[in-house]
Amino acid sequence: MSRLSLGSSQIASLLLSIRPLARLTVPMMFAWLKRLMPRGLYGRAALILFVPIVTLQIVVSGQILQRYFQDVAGQMSEALALDLALVADAVAGGDGRAEALADALQIEIVPAPGDLTQDRRVFYDLTGIAATRVLRHKLDGLVAVDLVTDERRPMVVLDTAKGPVALSMPRRRMSASNPHQLLVLMIFFGLFMTWVAYLFLRNQLRPIKRLADAAEAFGKGRMADYGPSGATEVRSAGLAFLDMRARIEGMIEQRTLMLSGVSHDLRTPLTRMKLGLSMLEDAPEVAALKRDVAEMEALLATFLDFARGEALDDPVPTDPLHLAQDLVADVARAGGQVALIAPDRAGKVMLRPQAVRRCLSNLISNAQRYGRTVRLTLALPDGTIRFTIEDDGPGIPAHRRAEAVKPFARLDAARNQDKGTGVGLGLAIARDIAQRHGGSLILSDSADLGGLRVDLVLPR
Repeated sequence: MSRLSLGSSQIASLLLSIRPLARLTVPMMFAWLKRLMPRGLYGRAALILFVPIVTLQIVVSGQILQRYFQDVAGQMSEALALDLALVADAVAGGDGRAEALADALQIEIVPAPGDLTQDRRVFYDLTGIAATRVLRHKLDGLVAVDLVTDERRPMVVLDTAKGPVALSMPRRRMSASNPHQLLVLMIFFGLFMTWVAYLFLRNQLRPIKRLADAAEAFGKGRMADYGPSGATEVRSAGLAFLDMRARIEGMIEQRTLMLSGVSHDLRTPLTRMKLGLSMLEDAPEVAALKRDVAEMEALLATFLDFARGEALDDPVPTDPLHLAQDLVADVARAGGQVALIAPDRAGKVMLRPQAVRRCLSNLISNAQRYGRTVRLTLALPDGTIRFTIEDDGPGIPAHRRAEAVKPFARLDAARNQDKGTGVGLGLAIARDIAQRHGGSLILSDSADLGGLRVDLVLPR
């Protein structure tokens, strides 16, 4: 009794240990299937449309063909077996009416071929399998069934008391004629309706694809031509997108006009202040006020650049190598120095040259402010353009890089105050321009120079 209870406890513990594994197999199986699923909308819609139809057709067709091949062919072959046995007995018994009986039953007595010792059937003759099986079960002394020599008139060889007897009959007496036509029609019309369904599916999914392309282009700062079309729901989504795009454009334009107006209004009193200070005698207090006014003008120009970040120039074919070389030359004319590492050739791509130039200028200015050595690297990986600006300054800690790209963020603890301060818009303007291009701005550590590394990645 104790031994039995011990075995039960072991079984229970084994089942408890297997249960978590059984729970894990279902999510793992779904994860495996999810990886096999198509990523695109066309592929998923095709699966939703075709998988149930194909499954239903296979199940129904399998049942029909099973009944057709086994039941119908089996019943007809059983009736034929009785007639063949009757004619064979008449021939073996020497009955003179065997020929007349055979003619009445649509059976022909033919000479038995000596080389026919086993069944013959082509591989696609599915009804021949059921017919041959029934004939062998019902007829005694059956030697062979020939379904190849004459497909319209099969031959059956029987071994009787007077030797082998060959009987030929129409194929329609053994099984239904042309059974393969059902499969041919199923395959043909299945492919035809699949093609028709694909055409309708493509027409229904095309408006969704156009809407996605228009939204992606707008996210990259381009205005793609788009008109709502397709089903009612897709049209509603398209109209909502157009309304949203119009509101965003209106807000951007309103913000730009407002800040431009504020900048213009502020420049007037600043000009009067500069004029008034220029008329005063030189003194430490006057010099300090002049520096404050100059700083205010610089801040005002930076604010205006940030406001113009949304009002980018139009994309044009641009050679990034020439853009980088011109930028380095401008820095050299201003008294700075930037090392350039770039390939010999780049080719033209669609860029907003003024916006990219403004972005790189801000990044180089930041690098020059906080470091002594600045390097600009141009790389062209697959499908992207990568501008890399590195310096030998103090850099930015990893936990504060997300804060550094926010507008008006000033990380004084991380950078040198002796090199001058800004308003915290340089990296924000660069990130804004990168995002408007559909790219990204990545901050990291420079492996060679030891300072900050900024990667401007733009799609080609």
